[in-house]
Amino acid sequence: VVFHHDATDPLAVISAPPPNESSHERAAREEREAEAQRISDLIDDEIRAERAIRKKEEDIVKILLLGQSESGKSTTLKNFRMRFARDRWIEERASWRAVILLNLVRSANTILDALSQEMDDIDPDQPDDTFKFDNYYRQYKVRLSPLQAVESNLKRLLGATEDIQPRKQISPTTTASCSSPEFFVRSRNWRNFLQTTRGTGSQRHSCQQDIATLLDSTDVIANGKDDIKALWRDNHIQTMLWRRKTRLEDSASFFLDSIDRLSVRDYEPTDEDVLRARLRTLDIQEHDLIVDDKTDAPKWKIFDVGGSRTQRHAWLPYFDQVNAVIFLAPISCFDERLLEDPRVNRLEDSFILWKAICSSKLLSRTVLILFLNKMDILEEKIRNGVTVKRYLPSYGDRPNETNDVVKYLRQKFKDTVRYCSPEPRVCHIYPTSVIDTKNMSVTLISVRDGILREYLKRADLF
Repeated sequence: VVFHHDATDPLAVISAPPPNESSHERAAREEREAEAQRISDLIDDEIRAERAIRKKEEDIVKILLLGQSESGKSTTLKNFRMRFARDRWIEERASWRAVILLNLVRSANTILDALSQEMDDIDPDQPDDTFKFDNYYRQYKVRLSPLQAVESNLKRLLGATEDIQPRKQISPTTTASCSSPEFFVRSRNWRNFLQTTRGTGSQRHSCQQDIATLLDSTDVIANGKDDIKALWRDNHIQTMLWRRKTRLEDSASFFLDSIDRLSVRDYEPTDEDVLRARLRTLDIQEHDLIVDDKTDAPKWKIFDVGGSRTQRHAWLPYFDQVNAVIFLAPISCFDERLLEDPRVNRLEDSFILWKAICSSKLLSRTVLILFLNKMDILEEKIRNGVTVKRYLPSYGDRPNETNDVVKYLRQKFKDTVRYCSPEPRVCHIYPTSVIDTKNMSVTLISVRDGILREYLKRADLF
């Protein structure tokens, strides 16, 4: 076979088959060329797919919710979903019943555990006029003992994983507090639970089992609700909880005060119930939202990442190409310590995190939004006589009033942005109580508009 090619074309020379090629050699060469072409086509397909993904991501506003554990990140996400994904929110609301009942039962069991420890720790040398919890209170422990099984059943229903942190009691002189052991639910298990409780067909049998567990748990709570209310409203119990520094969830009083409403068989969760319900997830939660009715408005993708110290290493991969960070700093916790490390003040930990975020070069062009959260708890503490400068000496002789405390802390966080950011950047600061749906609705609109303005500026469309 004689091959002809243009000797002046270097590509033709390189690609030309060798002279005197046999039919066997030709078949082998063509097989190699076909395989090389197949690999080349695969690479081209991957490049096109990557470009398509990148193009799609350019039309998405990426938001990170950051802050320490129990700062209000998940509640903020609930507010976003309630405001901008209302239909889906209503679909899922009934599924939160198990979480709400678990929150209620865990609070009651925490009180019972503290009472048990108090009765075990009675000092026989105490003066006779010192109040002692006698057999009258021991009867509460006996009658309410079924709540332990209810808690276990509800955890199992949700697919919860116990935390490694033990239930422990610490010295009354320590500024940290004792609490019930934390529990976790993997996001995958929670999504499966939501699908099951809303499911049809093959999921219906599992759903019926879940409903049976919920109704049985509700009946046990209903049978003991009078004892639970009596314990919760008992002044001696309240004094004991304060003295032992027993730590209840922020929402404990809300659910305990609402036990009559929660312990009926036809109970349906309200928006406020779901907002206050605490469910700690182990991994990243991701939600897509449409925050604007305009057809050309970009979609939002919000990431809620874990805030405990063991989970913060997972933040870094999500810093890439993020449009805005919403950081939650619970300013009511100036007198509290981290559960993970009782040596660290929670407000100090928020400042450390905020400084790290402001200093990050990966986030140097990211819009920062700061929620000075849990204003309602701050007001309550100050109203009850807690002195801020006792725990925050730098506060000095400023008035021990809510507005003055907020003004001082706001400036501290603002100064961190100014002096630690790699380059000048936008930062919006809002005093918030994320369980206040009315005010949060207004705040979220302001946050949305601010983020979209910056997004449009960078797209050269503003």
